[in-house]
Amino acid sequence: MYIHVKVTPGAKRESLKKIKADHYAISVKEPAERNLANKRVTELLSAHFATPLGKIRIINGHRSLSKIFSID
Repeated sequence: MYIHVKVTPGAKRESLKKIKADHYAISVKEPAERNLANKRVTELLSAHFATPLGKIRIINGHRSLSKIFSID
């Protein structure tokens, strides 16, 4: 399954909002440096979908605020 995620790094509060069936808006406290925000987004998606971290990966948008994730 593929999902589209719009990430807001450096936020005051962490949140995960479902916009559509496959579109999410996620805010994380970590900055967009050294892959910290991407790791935290992956952890939040893992908890939300009750899936191991190894089953979630970024397909597109490693350095962008809009990302596409694959969840197996």
